[in-house]
Amino acid sequence: MKKVLVIGCPGSGKSTFSSRLSKESNIPVIHLDSFYWKPGWISCSNQEFDQILRDLLLQETYIMDGNYSRTIDYRISFVDTVYFFDFSRYLCLYRVIKRRILNHGKSREYMGKDCPESIDYEFIKSVWNFRKNQRMQIINVLDKYKKSKNIVVFRKPKEVINYFKSFSK
Repeated sequence: MKKVLVIGCPGSGKSTFSSRLSKESNIPVIHLDSFYWKPGWISCSNQEFDQILRDLLLQETYIMDGNYSRTIDYRISFVDTVYFFDFSRYLCLYRVIKRRILNHGKSREYMGKDCPESIDYEFIKSVWNFRKNQRMQIINVLDKYKKSKNIVVFRKPKEVINYFKSFSK
């Protein structure tokens, strides 16, 4: 495991997992949100983001955390391992709301600078509809790479806990 991609619905625990995996494996973590979001929640252009990705993907080792569905197929082609968080919409929505409450007025360390935690109807709707709108696209891409990449799918938080128990051994 040298190049890792962590994907899944917002609120599924990608960033937390990536940070812990980084500590366990001594592989540096790249949180894509910190590259995509400029101060004040201004997104970079597709062209700018694609250039950033090209540079990041050429690094020797990394754990890359972030969904950004437009680029998933491209990013998977560079990695040897993919972790997909395939959790229920209820759990992800609960976590997103909890995160918003706990981080009110603060920018999370994984986020772009000066992007205080926020939530709006469109974001809640995207979390709620993730399984309907993006999950099959991800599964289809993963299926394309199942013979050439190590793919781990987590369907329940307990599986993540058990993974780290076995990882530490």
